[in-house]
Amino acid sequence: MNSSTSSFLAGAACTAAALLLYQSCSAKISGDQSTSKQTTKPADGAVAEATCFDSPDLDQRIIRKAEGAICKRTSRLIIVVERCTNDHNYSAILRTAEALGVQNIWIISPQTINATLELDNTQGTDESNIDKIAENATMRRSSGPVVRAATDTEKKDRAMHHLYARKATEWLTVRDFEDTKTCIESLREEGYQIWATDLGQEASCLTEDGIRQHLGGGTYDGKLIPNKVAIVFGTEAVGCTTEMLNAADLPVYLPLRGFADSLNLSVATALVVHQMFVLDPSLEGAMTEEERRELRQAWYAKLASQRLLSAADKKRRGKLTAYLEGCAEIEKKMKAGEVVYKEEREKWSRMDAKRAELNAIEGKLAADSKKAVKELVDNPPSPITDMRRADEHRICFVGKNTKKASPWQDMPATRKIAVTKYATAAFFRERVA
Repeated sequence: MNSSTSSFLAGAACTAAALLLYQSCSAKISGDQSTSKQTTKPADGAVAEATCFDSPDLDQRIIRKAEGAICKRTSRLIIVVERCTNDHNYSAILRTAEALGVQNIWIISPQTINATLELDNTQGTDESNIDKIAENATMRRSSGPVVRAATDTEKKDRAMHHLYARKATEWLTVRDFEDTKTCIESLREEGYQIWATDLGQEASCLTEDGIRQHLGGGTYDGKLIPNKVAIVFGTEAVGCTTEMLNAADLPVYLPLRGFADSLNLSVATALVVHQMFVLDPSLEGAMTEEERRELRQAWYAKLASQRLLSAADKKRRGKLTAYLEGCAEIEKKMKAGEVVYKEEREKWSRMDAKRAELNAIEGKLAADSKKAVKELVDNPPSPITDMRRADEHRICFVGKNTKKASPWQDMPATRKIAVTKYATAAFFRERVA
Protein backbone atom coordinates (compact mmCIF):
# COMPACT_ATOMS: atom_id res chain seq x y z
CA MET A 1 0.00 0.00 0.00
CA ASN A 2 1.55 3.34 -1.00
CA SER A 3 1.85 6.37 1.26
CA SER A 4 -1.02 8.33 -0.34
CA THR A 5 -3.44 5.43 0.05
CA SER A 6 -2.28 4.80 3.62
CA SER A 7 -2.77 8.43 4.61
CA PHE A 8 -6.18 8.54 2.97
CA LEU A 9 -7.35 5.43 4.83
CA ALA A 10 -5.85 6.63 8.10
CA GLY A 11 -7.60 9.97 7.77
CA ALA A 12 -10.91 8.29 6.99
CA ALA A 13 -10.55 6.02 10.00
CA CYS A 14 -9.73 8.93 12.31
CA THR A 15 -12.71 10.90 11.04
CA ALA A 16 -15.07 7.96 11.56
CA ALA A 17 -13.74 7.38 15.07
CA ALA A 18 -14.13 11.04 15.97
CA LEU A 19 -17.70 11.12 14.66
CA LEU A 20 -18.55 8.11 16.79
CA LEU A 21 -17.08 9.78 19.88
CA TYR A 22 -19.16 12.89 19.26
CA GLN A 23 -22.25 10.79 18.71
CA SER A 24 -21.72 8.92 21.99
CA CYS A 25 -21.73 12.26 23.81
CA SER A 26 -24.99 13.40 22.25
CA ALA A 27 -27.11 11.72 24.95
CA LYS A 28 -25.98 14.45 27.36
CA ILE A 29 -27.68 17.00 25.12
CA SER A 30 -30.77 15.13 23.97
CA GLY A 31 -32.22 12.29 25.99
CA ASP A 32 -34.19 10.92 23.05
CA GLN A 33 -31.38 11.04 20.47
CA SER A 34 -31.13 7.24 20.42
CA THR A 35 -34.80 6.99 19.49
CA SER A 36 -34.31 9.30 16.50
CA LYS A 37 -32.00 6.74 14.91
CA GLN A 38 -34.85 4.25 14.73
CA THR A 39 -37.45 6.50 13.14
CA THR A 40 -37.72 9.05 10.38
CA LYS A 41 -40.35 11.33 8.89
CA PRO A 42 -42.27 9.93 5.90
CA ALA A 43 -43.74 12.27 3.32
CA ASP A 44 -47.06 12.63 5.18
CA GLY A 45 -45.35 13.67 8.42
CA ALA A 46 -46.19 10.47 10.29
CA VAL A 47 -43.50 8.69 12.30
CA ALA A 48 -42.46 5.25 11.12
CA GLU A 49 -42.96 2.55 13.74
CA ALA A 50 -39.98 0.38 12.85
CA THR A 51 -36.64 0.65 11.09
CA CYS A 52 -36.76 -0.20 7.39
CA PHE A 53 -33.44 -1.60 6.19
CA ASP A 54 -32.17 -1.69 2.63
CA SER A 55 -32.52 -5.10 0.97
CA PRO A 56 -32.09 -6.43 -2.59
CA ASP A 57 -35.59 -7.90 -2.42
CA LEU A 58 -37.28 -4.76 -1.10
CA ASP A 59 -40.13 -3.55 -3.31
CA GLN A 60 -39.33 -0.24 -5.06
CA ARG A 61 -35.95 -0.36 -3.35
CA ILE A 62 -34.09 2.40 -5.19
CA ILE A 63 -37.01 4.86 -4.96
CA ARG A 64 -37.53 4.07 -1.28
CA LYS A 65 -33.85 4.69 -0.63
CA ALA A 66 -34.08 8.04 -2.40
CA GLU A 67 -37.16 8.86 -0.35
CA GLY A 68 -35.21 7.95 2.79
CA ALA A 69 -32.51 10.46 1.87
CA ILE A 70 -35.09 13.13 1.01
CA CYS A 71 -36.87 12.70 4.35
CA LYS A 72 -33.59 13.25 6.20
CA ARG A 73 -32.46 16.24 4.13
CA THR A 74 -32.21 19.69 5.71
CA SER A 75 -32.38 23.14 4.16
CA ARG A 76 -32.13 24.94 7.52
CA LEU A 77 -28.36 24.53 7.38
CA ILE A 78 -26.13 25.68 4.50
CA ILE A 79 -22.45 24.77 4.22
CA VAL A 80 -20.38 27.63 2.78
CA VAL A 81 -16.86 26.85 1.55
CA GLU A 82 -14.77 29.98 1.07
CA ARG A 83 -11.83 29.70 -1.32
CA CYS A 84 -10.96 26.03 -0.86
CA THR A 85 -7.59 25.52 -2.56
CA ASN A 86 -7.27 21.73 -2.46
CA ASP A 87 -9.44 19.60 -4.71
CA HIS A 88 -9.15 16.59 -2.38
CA ASN A 89 -10.71 18.66 0.41
CA TYR A 90 -13.30 20.13 -1.92
CA SER A 91 -14.50 16.73 -3.11
CA ALA A 92 -14.41 15.29 0.43
CA ILE A 93 -16.56 18.17 1.72
CA LEU A 94 -19.16 17.54 -0.97
CA ARG A 95 -19.30 13.86 -0.11
CA THR A 96 -19.52 14.62 3.61
CA ALA A 97 -22.36 17.10 3.09
CA GLU A 98 -24.35 14.58 1.07
CA ALA A 99 -23.77 11.81 3.62
CA LEU A 100 -24.86 14.02 6.54
CA GLY A 101 -27.99 15.23 4.74
CA VAL A 102 -27.13 18.87 4.04
CA GLN A 103 -28.74 19.77 0.72
CA ASN A 104 -27.32 23.23 -0.01
CA ILE A 105 -23.60 23.89 -0.52
CA TRP A 106 -22.42 27.35 -1.43
CA ILE A 107 -18.94 27.71 -2.90
CA ILE A 108 -17.03 31.01 -3.01
CA SER A 109 -14.43 31.17 -5.81
CA PRO A 110 -14.85 27.43 -6.48
CA GLN A 111 -12.02 25.17 -7.50
CA THR A 112 -12.43 22.92 -10.53
CA ILE A 113 -13.24 19.45 -9.29
CA ASN A 114 -10.72 17.89 -11.66
CA ALA A 115 -7.94 20.36 -10.83
CA THR A 116 -5.41 17.57 -10.23
CA LEU A 117 -6.99 14.84 -12.32
CA GLU A 118 -8.31 14.86 -15.87
CA LEU A 119 -10.87 12.12 -16.44
CA ASP A 120 -11.92 10.72 -19.81
CA ASN A 121 -15.68 11.39 -19.70
CA THR A 122 -16.34 8.67 -22.25
CA GLN A 123 -15.42 6.04 -19.64
CA GLY A 124 -18.49 6.84 -17.51
CA THR A 125 -18.71 7.05 -13.72
CA ASP A 126 -19.34 3.44 -12.73
CA GLU A 127 -17.04 2.29 -9.90
CA SER A 128 -16.91 -1.18 -11.43
CA ASN A 129 -15.07 0.41 -14.37
CA ILE A 130 -12.53 2.15 -12.12
CA ASP A 131 -9.49 0.40 -13.62
CA LYS A 132 -10.37 1.66 -17.12
CA ILE A 133 -11.18 5.14 -15.80
CA ALA A 134 -7.86 5.39 -13.95
CA GLU A 135 -5.94 4.02 -16.94
CA ASN A 136 -7.26 6.85 -19.14
CA ALA A 137 -6.87 9.59 -16.50
CA THR A 138 -4.11 12.20 -16.39
CA MET A 139 -2.80 13.13 -12.95
CA ARG A 140 -1.56 16.69 -12.42
CA ARG A 141 0.05 18.67 -9.64
CA SER A 142 -2.01 21.50 -8.13
CA SER A 143 0.31 23.91 -9.96
CA GLY A 144 -0.61 22.36 -13.31
CA PRO A 145 2.21 20.09 -14.57
CA VAL A 146 1.47 16.45 -15.34
CA VAL A 147 2.71 13.95 -12.74
CA ARG A 148 4.57 11.64 -15.12
CA ALA A 149 5.75 9.29 -12.37
CA ALA A 150 2.23 8.66 -11.04
CA THR A 151 1.62 4.96 -10.41
CA ASP A 152 -1.53 3.12 -11.46
CA THR A 153 -2.47 2.78 -7.78
CA GLU A 154 -2.12 6.53 -7.19
CA LYS A 155 -4.21 7.34 -10.26
CA LYS A 156 -6.85 4.80 -9.22
CA ASP A 157 -7.03 6.25 -5.71
CA ARG A 158 -7.37 9.80 -7.03
CA ALA A 159 -9.94 8.73 -9.64
CA MET A 160 -12.08 7.03 -6.98
CA HIS A 161 -11.96 10.18 -4.88
CA HIS A 162 -13.21 12.31 -7.77
CA LEU A 163 -15.90 9.84 -8.79
CA TYR A 164 -17.31 9.81 -5.28
CA ALA A 165 -17.43 13.60 -5.25
CA ARG A 166 -18.96 13.76 -8.73
CA LYS A 167 -21.71 11.35 -7.67
CA ALA A 168 -22.30 13.33 -4.47
CA THR A 169 -22.96 16.51 -6.46
CA GLU A 170 -25.76 14.73 -8.33
CA TRP A 171 -27.80 14.85 -5.11
CA LEU A 172 -26.73 18.29 -3.86
CA THR A 173 -27.74 21.85 -4.70
CA VAL A 174 -24.42 23.61 -5.30
CA ARG A 175 -24.34 27.37 -5.80
CA ASP A 176 -21.18 29.22 -6.89
CA PHE A 177 -20.13 32.77 -5.99
CA GLU A 178 -17.30 34.80 -7.47
CA ASP A 179 -16.66 36.72 -4.25
CA THR A 180 -17.43 36.75 -0.53
CA LYS A 181 -19.49 39.96 -0.65
CA THR A 182 -22.07 38.49 -3.05
CA CYS A 183 -22.39 35.34 -0.96
CA ILE A 184 -22.95 37.31 2.26
CA GLU A 185 -25.60 39.45 0.57
CA SER A 186 -27.43 36.35 -0.70
CA LEU A 187 -27.38 34.74 2.76
CA ARG A 188 -28.85 37.88 4.30
CA GLU A 189 -31.53 38.10 1.62
CA GLU A 190 -32.62 34.53 2.36
CA GLY A 191 -32.68 35.10 6.13
CA TYR A 192 -29.68 32.99 7.17
CA GLN A 193 -27.51 33.77 10.17
CA ILE A 194 -23.80 33.36 9.49
CA TRP A 195 -21.59 31.25 11.72
CA ALA A 196 -17.95 31.34 10.65
CA THR A 197 -15.43 28.78 11.86
CA ASP A 198 -12.44 30.49 13.45
CA LEU A 199 -9.49 29.53 15.66
CA GLY A 200 -9.35 32.95 17.32
CA GLN A 201 -9.82 33.11 21.09
CA GLU A 202 -12.90 35.31 20.67
CA ALA A 203 -14.81 32.50 18.93
CA SER A 204 -17.55 30.65 20.84
CA CYS A 205 -17.14 26.97 21.59
CA LEU A 206 -19.48 24.80 19.51
CA THR A 207 -21.03 23.07 22.53
CA GLU A 208 -24.26 23.55 24.46
CA ASP A 209 -22.47 25.53 27.18
CA GLY A 210 -20.61 27.64 24.64
CA ILE A 211 -23.75 28.61 22.73
CA ARG A 212 -25.75 29.29 25.86
CA GLN A 213 -22.93 31.48 27.14
CA HIS A 214 -23.00 33.45 23.88
CA LEU A 215 -26.77 33.88 24.24
CA GLY A 216 -26.57 34.87 27.88
CA GLY A 217 -28.08 31.62 29.03
CA GLY A 218 -30.86 31.62 26.44
CA THR A 219 -31.62 29.72 23.23
CA TYR A 220 -32.88 30.32 19.70
CA ASP A 221 -36.60 29.82 20.34
CA GLY A 222 -35.86 26.77 22.45
CA LYS A 223 -33.12 25.44 20.17
CA LEU A 224 -29.33 25.69 20.23
CA ILE A 225 -29.09 26.36 16.47
CA PRO A 226 -30.85 29.25 14.65
CA ASN A 227 -33.80 28.39 12.44
CA LYS A 228 -31.70 29.20 9.36
CA VAL A 229 -27.93 29.20 9.61
CA ALA A 230 -24.93 29.04 7.28
CA ILE A 231 -21.73 27.50 8.65
CA VAL A 232 -18.66 28.86 6.84
CA PHE A 233 -15.30 27.11 6.33
CA GLY A 234 -12.35 29.05 5.00
CA THR A 235 -9.21 28.22 3.10
CA GLU A 236 -6.87 25.49 4.35
CA ALA A 237 -4.02 27.90 5.12
CA VAL A 238 -5.65 30.85 6.91
CA GLY A 239 -9.34 30.04 7.41
CA CYS A 240 -12.20 32.45 6.74
CA THR A 241 -11.44 35.88 5.29
CA THR A 242 -11.62 39.02 7.42
CA GLU A 243 -14.61 40.09 5.32
CA MET A 244 -16.50 36.92 6.25
CA LEU A 245 -15.51 37.09 9.93
CA ASN A 246 -16.65 40.71 10.17
CA ALA A 247 -20.01 39.78 8.67
CA ALA A 248 -20.49 36.70 10.86
CA ASP A 249 -23.17 36.68 13.54
CA LEU A 250 -21.05 34.23 15.49
CA PRO A 251 -17.50 32.92 15.10
CA VAL A 252 -17.32 29.33 16.35
CA TYR A 253 -14.67 26.72 16.99
CA LEU A 254 -14.70 22.99 17.67
CA PRO A 255 -13.07 22.12 21.01
CA LEU A 256 -9.84 20.17 20.61
CA ARG A 257 -7.91 18.38 23.34
CA GLY A 258 -4.39 17.93 22.02
CA PHE A 259 -1.38 19.98 20.96
CA ALA A 260 -2.75 20.22 17.42
CA ASP A 261 -4.94 23.32 17.28
CA SER A 262 -6.36 22.78 13.80
CA LEU A 263 -7.66 20.02 11.56
CA ASN A 264 -7.67 19.16 7.88
CA LEU A 265 -10.41 21.21 6.22
CA SER A 266 -12.57 18.28 5.16
CA VAL A 267 -12.20 16.58 8.56
CA ALA A 268 -13.12 19.82 10.32
CA THR A 269 -16.18 20.17 8.11
CA ALA A 270 -17.36 16.66 8.93
CA LEU A 271 -16.91 17.11 12.69
CA VAL A 272 -18.43 20.60 12.87
CA VAL A 273 -21.50 19.76 10.78
CA HIS A 274 -22.07 16.52 12.69
CA GLN A 275 -21.78 18.46 15.96
CA MET A 276 -24.47 20.87 14.80
CA PHE A 277 -26.85 17.95 14.24
CA VAL A 278 -25.98 16.69 17.74
CA LEU A 279 -26.72 20.11 19.24
CA ASP A 280 -30.03 20.36 17.39
CA PRO A 281 -31.45 16.98 16.25
CA SER A 282 -34.42 18.81 14.70
CA LEU A 283 -32.09 19.84 11.86
CA GLU A 284 -32.62 16.35 10.44
CA GLY A 285 -35.43 16.42 7.90
CA ALA A 286 -35.93 20.18 8.31
CA MET A 287 -37.29 20.91 4.85
CA THR A 288 -40.66 22.05 3.51
CA GLU A 289 -42.87 19.60 1.66
CA GLU A 290 -42.56 21.80 -1.43
CA GLU A 291 -38.77 21.44 -1.30
CA ARG A 292 -39.11 17.67 -0.86
CA ARG A 293 -41.38 17.43 -3.88
CA GLU A 294 -38.86 19.33 -6.00
CA LEU A 295 -36.17 16.86 -4.96
CA ARG A 296 -38.45 13.91 -5.78
CA GLN A 297 -39.10 15.25 -9.25
CA ALA A 298 -35.39 15.67 -9.91
CA TRP A 299 -34.04 12.60 -8.10
CA TYR A 300 -36.63 10.04 -9.16
CA ALA A 301 -36.29 11.06 -12.81
CA LYS A 302 -32.48 10.96 -12.54
CA LEU A 303 -32.59 7.45 -11.07
CA ALA A 304 -34.89 6.35 -13.88
CA SER A 305 -32.70 7.94 -16.58
CA GLN A 306 -29.67 6.06 -15.26
CA ARG A 307 -31.49 2.75 -15.77
CA LEU A 308 -33.83 3.08 -18.74
CA LEU A 309 -31.26 2.96 -21.53
CA SER A 310 -30.14 -0.42 -22.79
CA ALA A 311 -26.44 -1.28 -22.83
CA ALA A 312 -26.37 -0.66 -26.59
CA ASP A 313 -28.04 2.75 -26.19
CA LYS A 314 -25.57 3.74 -23.47
CA LYS A 315 -22.69 2.76 -25.69
CA ARG A 316 -24.13 4.71 -28.60
CA ARG A 317 -24.69 7.78 -26.43
CA GLY A 318 -21.09 7.58 -25.20
CA LYS A 319 -19.76 7.38 -28.73
CA LEU A 320 -21.88 10.34 -29.85
CA THR A 321 -20.70 12.40 -26.88
CA ALA A 322 -17.08 11.60 -27.67
CA TYR A 323 -17.64 12.39 -31.36
CA LEU A 324 -19.07 15.85 -30.53
CA GLU A 325 -16.20 16.56 -28.13
CA GLY A 326 -13.80 15.75 -30.96
CA CYS A 327 -15.70 18.10 -33.27
CA ALA A 328 -15.45 20.86 -30.67
CA GLU A 329 -11.67 20.50 -30.67
CA ILE A 330 -11.59 20.64 -34.47
CA GLU A 331 -13.73 23.78 -34.38
CA LYS A 332 -11.25 25.40 -31.97
CA LYS A 333 -8.45 24.67 -34.43
CA MET A 334 -10.45 26.17 -37.29
CA LYS A 335 -11.18 29.36 -35.34
CA ALA A 336 -7.53 29.65 -34.35
CA GLY A 337 -6.46 29.38 -37.98
CA GLU A 338 -4.57 26.14 -37.40
CA VAL A 339 -4.12 23.44 -40.02
CA VAL A 340 -7.21 21.21 -40.25
CA TYR A 341 -6.87 18.05 -42.29
CA LYS A 342 -9.43 16.72 -44.79
CA GLU A 343 -10.61 13.86 -42.58
CA GLU A 344 -11.10 16.31 -39.69
CA ARG A 345 -13.23 18.60 -41.86
CA GLU A 346 -15.30 15.62 -42.96
CA LYS A 347 -15.82 14.62 -39.34
CA TRP A 348 -16.76 18.20 -38.41
CA SER A 349 -19.24 18.38 -41.31
CA ARG A 350 -21.26 15.57 -39.70
CA MET A 351 -21.40 17.33 -36.33
CA ASP A 352 -24.95 18.68 -36.66
CA ALA A 353 -26.33 15.28 -37.63
CA LYS A 354 -24.57 13.59 -34.72
CA ARG A 355 -25.80 16.27 -32.32
CA ALA A 356 -29.37 15.80 -33.55
CA GLU A 357 -29.06 12.06 -32.98
CA LEU A 358 -27.77 12.58 -29.45
CA ASN A 359 -30.50 15.14 -28.70
CA ALA A 360 -33.11 12.63 -29.86
CA ILE A 361 -31.74 10.01 -27.46
CA GLU A 362 -31.57 12.49 -24.59
CA GLY A 363 -35.02 13.91 -25.33
CA LYS A 364 -36.70 10.50 -25.38
CA LEU A 365 -34.83 9.49 -22.22
CA ALA A 366 -35.99 12.62 -20.40
CA ALA A 367 -39.61 12.07 -21.45
CA ASP A 368 -39.54 8.38 -20.52
CA SER A 369 -37.91 9.14 -17.17
CA LYS A 370 -40.56 11.70 -16.30
CA LYS A 371 -43.31 9.27 -17.30
CA ALA A 372 -41.79 6.42 -15.28
CA VAL A 373 -41.82 8.36 -12.01
CA LYS A 374 -44.84 10.69 -12.29
CA GLU A 375 -47.10 8.54 -10.14
CA LEU A 376 -44.29 7.93 -7.63
CA VAL A 377 -43.66 11.66 -7.23
CA ASP A 378 -47.33 12.22 -6.46
CA ASN A 379 -47.52 9.19 -4.15
CA PRO A 380 -44.01 8.40 -2.81
CA PRO A 381 -43.49 5.01 -1.18
CA SER A 382 -42.54 4.67 2.47
CA PRO A 383 -38.83 5.41 2.88
CA ILE A 384 -35.92 3.23 3.87
CA THR A 385 -35.06 4.56 7.32
CA ASP A 386 -31.63 2.99 7.76
CA MET A 387 -29.44 4.00 4.82
CA ARG A 388 -26.71 1.39 5.31
CA ARG A 389 -26.24 -0.88 2.30
CA ALA A 390 -27.29 -4.48 2.41
CA ASP A 391 -24.33 -6.89 2.45
CA GLU A 392 -25.20 -7.91 -1.11
CA HIS A 393 -24.46 -4.37 -2.30
CA ARG A 394 -21.29 -3.73 -0.31
CA ILE A 395 -18.15 -3.45 -2.43
CA CYS A 396 -14.56 -2.38 -1.94
CA PHE A 397 -11.86 -1.13 -4.27
CA VAL A 398 -8.79 -3.27 -3.72
CA GLY A 399 -6.92 -5.53 -6.11
CA LYS A 400 -8.10 -9.06 -6.89
CA ASN A 401 -5.07 -10.59 -5.20
CA THR A 402 -5.64 -8.48 -2.09
CA LYS A 403 -9.22 -9.72 -1.84
CA LYS A 404 -7.92 -13.28 -1.81
CA ALA A 405 -5.50 -12.57 1.06
CA SER A 406 -6.51 -14.13 4.38
CA PRO A 407 -7.34 -10.87 6.24
CA TRP A 408 -9.76 -9.90 3.46
CA GLN A 409 -11.32 -13.24 2.59
CA ASP A 410 -15.04 -13.89 3.01
CA MET A 411 -15.88 -10.37 4.14
CA PRO A 412 -19.22 -8.92 2.96
CA ALA A 413 -17.45 -6.27 0.89
CA THR A 414 -15.12 -8.72 -0.87
CA ARG A 415 -17.05 -11.89 -1.53
CA LYS A 416 -19.39 -10.55 -4.26
CA ILE A 417 -22.75 -11.90 -3.12
CA ALA A 418 -24.95 -12.72 -6.12
CA VAL A 419 -27.89 -10.40 -6.76
CA THR A 420 -30.42 -10.10 -9.56
CA LYS A 421 -28.79 -7.90 -12.18
CA TYR A 422 -30.76 -4.98 -13.67
CA ALA A 423 -33.62 -5.49 -11.18
CA THR A 424 -34.13 -1.75 -10.70
CA ALA A 425 -33.79 -1.17 -14.45
CA ALA A 426 -36.66 -3.57 -15.08
CA PHE A 427 -38.79 -1.71 -12.53
CA PHE A 428 -38.50 1.57 -14.44
CA ARG A 429 -38.75 0.02 -17.91
CA GLU A 430 -42.01 -1.68 -17.02
CA ARG A 431 -43.48 1.70 -16.04
CA VAL A 432 -42.70 3.15 -19.48
CA ALA A 433 -43.83 0.23 -21.59
